[in-house]
Amino acid sequence: MSVYRTLSDAEYRDLEGRILFEDNHLLIFCKRSGEIVQGDKTGDEPLSETLKAFIAQRDGKPGQVFMGVPHRLDRPVSGVCLFAKTSKALERLNELLRKGEIHKTYWALTAGRPPKDEDTLIDNLVRNEAQNKSYVSKNGKEAKLHYQLIQTTERYFLLEIRLFTGRHHQIRCQLAHIGCPIKGDLKYGAKRSNPDGGISLLARRIQFIHPVKKTEVDVTAPVPQSWKGIQQG
Repeated sequence: MSVYRTLSDAEYRDLEGRILFEDNHLLIFCKRSGEIVQGDKTGDEPLSETLKAFIAQRDGKPGQVFMGVPHRLDRPVSGVCLFAKTSKALERLNELLRKGEIHKTYWALTAGRPPKDEDTLIDNLVRNEAQNKSYVSKNGKEAKLHYQLIQTTERYFLLEIRLFTGRHHQIRCQLAHIGCPIKGDLKYGAKRSNPDGGISLLARRIQFIHPVKKTEVDVTAPVPQSWKGIQQG
């Protein structure tokens, strides 16, 4: 008997349909806002455990399934989420992340138009643990990103963002600081929440050299259906 719970047919099909890439070493999954990647104080089941149950059921594995987490996304964020299926892959992915060799592109719907259509933002950020929030401060750690305005709708602006550092809530904080809070992000100044409680920040694309096969991995997540008026591009 499997050590994992049995998934319903609907849950199984849903998970199967959201796998963007998989081989013996890696699994890249399309996370929805509201899902957690790794266990936290809420006690809700994280994707790392749900995907273990999926693989155990799909592959008929009665024992333990490995699912390492090199790449975390905040709970309200959606999009590309990277997992390691072996300890060797996890170790090598962590090294690629440390060297800055895993390239992540984000899309954000903002309520304000940025001062420039394209710019590089460099700020110092400090994290307030009690509030689980980051602030721009002279005493913080350097945070750097590049954004480009790529689409506009009647009410919102779509920015494509490339991160150069990985600070806590970096995109959310830096965009809010220039008057562009992300749609639905009440914590950083949005005026109203999204119906699903998430924020309109999407981990759109991930690119890196496979840590075992040494081939290029380039995976793009679909735009959520709730992002009305936004083209896939």
